[in-house]
Amino acid sequence: MTINNERDLEGMKQAGQVVARTLAVLKAAVEPGITPAELDKLAGQIFAQYGAFSAPRAEYGAPVNVFISVNEDIVHGLPTHRPLAAGDVVCIDVTPNVGGYVADAAVTVAVPPVSPVAARLMACAEAAFAEAMKVARAGRPLNGIGRAIETEVARRGFTLLRELQGHGVGRAIHEKPDVPNFYHPVLKKPLHEGLVIAVEPMVSSGRNWRTRTLRDGWTLSTTDGGIAAHFEHTVMITKGAPLILTA
Repeated sequence: MTINNERDLEGMKQAGQVVARTLAVLKAAVEPGITPAELDKLAGQIFAQYGAFSAPRAEYGAPVNVFISVNEDIVHGLPTHRPLAAGDVVCIDVTPNVGGYVADAAVTVAVPPVSPVAARLMACAEAAFAEAMKVARAGRPLNGIGRAIETEVARRGFTLLRELQGHGVGRAIHEKPDVPNFYHPVLKKPLHEGLVIAVEPMVSSGRNWRTRTLRDGWTLSTTDGGIAAHFEHTVMITKGAPLILTA
């Protein structure tokens, strides 16, 4: 999607606000004893308040309002009825459709007490996103985003989950262009003003960058049991700093 009029900009901002509100409420609700299924129900209530609905449910038939992935699960986790326990690392991935506009963001939080490794891992994912924002400019090459993410993750000593990537978003969840989290030499095409993309570093404390799909057919997990962290926002490219629509 490319935003080139006020209507589309306002529509994406509204979708982004629903994402931000949902993430804030769910983050605050993460505590020992609550279940991912309860968090998912809460997300559905928030969506209803704004006339929104789950884009993954509408587009792909996902049986959830939001994806919640715990510990070694990376993305697309189906909310379970297992209560969260102290030390669990929880990724909340929120993608509503609001009036025909889709915004996508994710954050990873931990149930206290947080282990030092988990704290560093979550900080790594967020820092990699921040580095990507420094180079996500109109006229700069698309592959600069992946280079920035890959460099920061390596600097911090964690493993980049290379099979998973960002993407265009706006009218649907997954649009062009693909936005790899590593440097891809072929992707030299310059970013342009108004382009809307989801940038989403995904990292692991393990050493194997490959993933596996669980029996539920949705959840993607690390292959070596490493815990995972995921940080994502939907952004609009400008000549200067990107406009973060889901913050």
